[in-house]
Amino acid sequence: MQRRYRVLIAKPGLDGHDRGAKVIARALRDAGFEVVYTGLFQSPEQVAEAALQEDVDAVGLSLLSGAHATLFPKIVDALRERGRGDALVFGGGIIPDHDVDELETAGVTKLFTPGAPLDEISAWLESALDEREVRLAGSA
Repeated sequence: MQRRYRVLIAKPGLDGHDRGAKVIARALRDAGFEVVYTGLFQSPEQVAEAALQEDVDAVGLSLLSGAHATLFPKIVDALRERGRGDALVFGGGIIPDHDVDELETAGVTKLFTPGAPLDEISAWLESALDEREVRLAGSA
């Protein structure tokens, strides 16, 4: 890990199932990330504002309600509007295969579905953020 990365874990929308988000938050913390958890029922604007205020490197979204095709792109847009388009956005939950391309086109970097190994998620996030650090250092 290039440095200790800050990650925001958010539960957007009306989805009240937060066990997965809490499990991911703990796994990332145990892997060396600094984790901020927003809690339930966050609007896209609240998620983006928290990402801005907490100066995070990545935003992890957890959603099981089926509103991912609406909420995830709104969060990406809200981050861009606040000048935080550089934050890596990833997500997890019940996301059908046919929605993955659309979400990636909207700016979600990676999507994980139920059963994804926790060490795979943390290893991917570390690698993606390390690569971003190297790119940013090279362009400075």
